[in-house]
Amino acid sequence: MTTSAAKSHPAALDLAAARRATGTVRLPGSKSISNRTLLLAALADGRTEIFDLLASDDTERMLDALSALGVAVTRMAPDHCVIEGVGGKFPVKQAELFLGNAGTAFRPLTAALAVAGGRYKLSGVARMHERPIGDLVDALRAMGADIRYLGEPGYPPLQIEAAAIQPPAAVPVRGDVSSQFLTGLLLMLPLLDREVALEVQGELISKPYVDITLALMRRFGVDVEREDWKRFTVPAAACYRTPGQIWVEGDASSASYFLAAGALGGGPVRVEGVGRASIQGDVQFAAALAGLGARIEMGENWISAAAPASGRLSAFDLDLNLIPDAAMTLAVVALFCDGPCRLRNIASWRVKETDRIAAMATELRKLGATVEEGADWLGVSAPAALTPHAAIDTYDDHRIAMCFSLAALGGVPITIREPGCVAKTFPDYFSVYQSVVAA
Repeated sequence: MTTSAAKSHPAALDLAAARRATGTVRLPGSKSISNRTLLLAALADGRTEIFDLLASDDTERMLDALSALGVAVTRMAPDHCVIEGVGGKFPVKQAELFLGNAGTAFRPLTAALAVAGGRYKLSGVARMHERPIGDLVDALRAMGADIRYLGEPGYPPLQIEAAAIQPPAAVPVRGDVSSQFLTGLLLMLPLLDREVALEVQGELISKPYVDITLALMRRFGVDVEREDWKRFTVPAAACYRTPGQIWVEGDASSASYFLAAGALGGGPVRVEGVGRASIQGDVQFAAALAGLGARIEMGENWISAAAPASGRLSAFDLDLNLIPDAAMTLAVVALFCDGPCRLRNIASWRVKETDRIAAMATELRKLGATVEEGADWLGVSAPAALTPHAAIDTYDDHRIAMCFSLAALGGVPITIREPGCVAKTFPDYFSVYQSVVAA
């Protein structure tokens, strides 16, 4: 971790045993929306003022990269900035960019820089160099991009050289590894001044994240024609234009921890910043909780959760392909359910900040759960009582740290190792958590 927020955390954080959760939480901005908005504002014609921006490691990496590429960025406050758009042409034609473990920065910037007419090196932390990018590079090479692997083929770091981009009318891209590949290509296509279609090969995972991309592109003046989830066409006349001002929604993935806390600890816990009007797929986590028996209420910009009237949550067997990040919270919720639970269609967990299927299985077992895992599924059976004083390893993965904090609501103290990893998306998570959770 590189931010001051990360450095302020201890090497391990002890969370006291808890039984109750109640209160109101104002969510930080969405990471997915924040980094897409920053890149779109940079590529647009005109000046964009962004409010409620997430202040975190991942957004800092994007802001650093944009500044290095010659984009004028004015920080008004940690969550408020002004971007002077460059009209699709980055002024700096040679740069080395370090992007940490920010997939929402690395993948879209790879696509945008492949057509920028310059020489760029993109690298990250060791884990970023283990996260696949070959399908995106293959699609860009099919358009004429000159991209070389500086390490293992198919993975970062990358060297991008200036090239004559002459895309075919239709470009194939795999959709079954990461939706960020499709997002990167979609964000880049309006820079080409010609009509290009993207044809998705295989089943597209994490469709709601592509919906976020399409919604934000519309805010910046570009309408993409979508045929089912198989073909996406960007017209030749497309170009990004600033909306002037834009507000970033609260992070729906982060909402999952507090909604779960309300369902496990009596509640109600209310989150503000997302609701019925959200463009984020992870808002559907609330519906999943309701299916388990939690009492859910929702407004345009808020959601609240409370425990079932009967007391305990019901066991579940769910296809979670559409909410892969929030699904991690359900893996911990399974510790409190009245029978064996199964999380299905979560193969994308394998290529995230860590191998999340393996990591979640290991850490759930520390709490006494019986856990089975497959290539794209996880089975969790709760113990009669949670094991106290479990020391949870976080694998430099913010979501593991945050979702396992909920285990303390089983009335057991736990330790979160390397809690500073939450700086990736929610630097003050633990102080907010402690404001709603009590013994």
